[in-house]
Amino acid sequence: MPLLGSAAMLLSFDVAPEAIAEHDRWHTHEHLPERLSIPGFLRGTRWVATTTTTSPRYMVLYEVESLATLSSEAYLQRLNQPSSWTSRVMPHYRGMRRGFCSVLGSAGFGSGHACALLRFTAAARGAAAAPHRRLLETVLPALPARAGLGSAHLLEGAATPAMTNEQRLRGMADGAVDSALVITGYDAGAVADAAQELATSTLEREGASSVTQALYRLDYSLVSTEVAA
Repeated sequence: MPLLGSAAMLLSFDVAPEAIAEHDRWHTHEHLPERLSIPGFLRGTRWVATTTTTSPRYMVLYEVESLATLSSEAYLQRLNQPSSWTSRVMPHYRGMRRGFCSVLGSAGFGSGHACALLRFTAAARGAAAAPHRRLLETVLPALPARAGLGSAHLLEGAATPAMTNEQRLRGMADGAVDSALVITGYDAGAVADAAQELATSTLEREGASSVTQALYRLDYSLVSTEVAA
């Protein structure tokens, strides 16, 4: 299983155009190292949309030991005591969606430079829900063997993030995450084809609603052992 923990935090958001350059410096040099120094945070990866017209521009995935990590005192303390740089950048965020997710399934190895994010809503929750069951039983095990692909991960929103000072700096409550499928690979075209096929031939046929898809490229990734070293 390529994800490093049993839970994940999935974020998607835009940043005001005039703040993108500073956001990327801050996110790389302060924010990710800060987050990865919190006990239980294992890896953080920032993805950027492949076209300038795609919204949201950013997708960030934090792999964590468990859901308890995301309600820990250490994490909440960071959220409620933002640095001066964080306080300057956060008001430029737009349309934040932040999900505390369980990892329902994960297949393949590694992470390619190309990524597709499919979001959807299932009529029921857990592995027994029709779209989830089909993905777990037949789709995820086969995806990594396809040319151009490498790994696939099924996430489900499992907890509601608490209101914190960082969230207040963004000016509104964060949106939620229902279910999400993350596909990565080394061939952007193959990743896009797989996402389109799954959106129409699997998710919608299995009763999933509000299906959306977006394509991303790897921008930056950091693991906790690097920060500790």
